[in-house]
Amino acid sequence: MRRSKALALIAVFASLNTLLDSIPVLPQLSSGVWYGWIFVIESLNGIILGPVNGFFSTLIGVMVSHSVYFIGEYEYLFTVGAPIGAMVSGLVYNGKLKPVLAYFTVLLTTCFLTPVSWQLPVLGIWDVLLAFVVLCIVFVLRFRFDSKLLQDARYVLPVSALIGLEADILFRIFLLIPCQTYQSFYGFSVEALQAIWGAAALITPVQVAISMVLTTLIGRQILKLNMLR
Repeated sequence: MRRSKALALIAVFASLNTLLDSIPVLPQLSSGVWYGWIFVIESLNGIILGPVNGFFSTLIGVMVSHSVYFIGEYEYLFTVGAPIGAMVSGLVYNGKLKPVLAYFTVLLTTCFLTPVSWQLPVLGIWDVLLAFVVLCIVFVLRFRFDSKLLQDARYVLPVSALIGLEADILFRIFLLIPCQTYQSFYGFSVEALQAIWGAAALITPVQVAISMVLTTLIGRQILKLNMLR
């Protein structure tokens, strides 16, 4: 992709990211997770622009949005999960699975080794674990069986969206639990954390499902225009 075209697309997607991230989602927790509709376009950033450009377009969008519609200083840290999610979606779409597998393995292991996580139900991150299982299956299919399913947009687009968005969520969980920001930033007790844990487990999977559908529909239309793959 030519540099001028890449810069133009980054600017366009950064603007879309800013707009969508500024529109609040209801019902939703006010901090730590997606406040706006950035999750709708997050994966498409990485899929269309590529992992690196997708990362920067999303980063620009969420930083501008959080500066204009200020939620709290902590959100500047947590919202970095969105550009990470875009980058991971781009990596999965382009078949670069090893760094993604390493990312999930390290962060999940760290979370499970953190003592406070032992007081939280595993079902609270069932969607992250599902994405990890799907990632492992895709990894095996790609490198052991060279499955043609991974070349079909009907499969690779929703899978890229699922794994990318859950990578975003996992980053936020990593900040909240192993980094113990639930206590140092927010002053939550374990009981309050358990309640938030349960609420997020109900809300975020719905958002991921919405994004998977839209990513597939929009992505397939762009594929027809020969802008991807």
